[in-house]
Amino acid sequence: MKNSNRLSQEEIKVILRAADEIVTRGGRTLLAKILKGSKEKKVLELELNRCPVYGYFKSEKLDDIMQKIDWMIDYDFLDIEYFGKLPMIVFTDRGWKIESDQYTDELLNEWREWLKQGIISPDMTYLKDRNRPMILLFLSKIKESGEKAFIPYLKLWETVDYKKVREEIRKTIDELEDKQPMDVQVVQERTESINEALKGSAPQDLLLKCWECGKRFTFTIGEQQFYKEKGFTYPKRCEECRNQRNDMFF
Repeated sequence: MKNSNRLSQEEIKVILRAADEIVTRGGRTLLAKILKGSKEKKVLELELNRCPVYGYFKSEKLDDIMQKIDWMIDYDFLDIEYFGKLPMIVFTDRGWKIESDQYTDELLNEWREWLKQGIISPDMTYLKDRNRPMILLFLSKIKESGEKAFIPYLKLWETVDYKKVREEIRKTIDELEDKQPMDVQVVQERTESINEALKGSAPQDLLLKCWECGKRFTFTIGEQQFYKEKGFTYPKRCEECRNQRNDMFF
């Protein structure tokens, strides 16, 4: 394993938040530069310096930040997918569960800040075409807040989004107007689920079945990391069958 030092929950969330800015658009190095607070031309052109966690690890070396990112990949928070020959950062299911939870909190706090500033008619098109499960989670949190002051924002949002989202927005408005009590169990279960996800999944050797001979073979952690870095798919044959297959062609 490249880095065995466990990251704190705060560090995990920070790296996921930075990754959200470049998912499928950039790789490990660009992610590290956001977290370092780089003033490199590409970072500034993409306005990545506006990311809320930009420069969070500014006092650390870029190589050390890269090790943290590799740890996130090893522990199943982030992954690498190849788009052509370019390795891009993507979320795993675990990583997205955590990021969508903290990002919806960020959206909720943004609305509260608008209320403090007396902003009446914000442009709600920024919520259109967002990830649907995340939007539903955001609406759930608005319901749970019980804040009727959000209703004007919801009504504005309702006018610009698609039918299915509009239906959920309308339900949220109705529940806020009726002062429906918060479902404490739902909130508790979500919190427990996020805390469990934050533990990560330690890398381990995998036992794969050979397509050729049917025998089981070990695919080590080191081999998994190598294959991932090169953009290779997992091997379908054991080493013996691979060697035999190669002998046929050479």
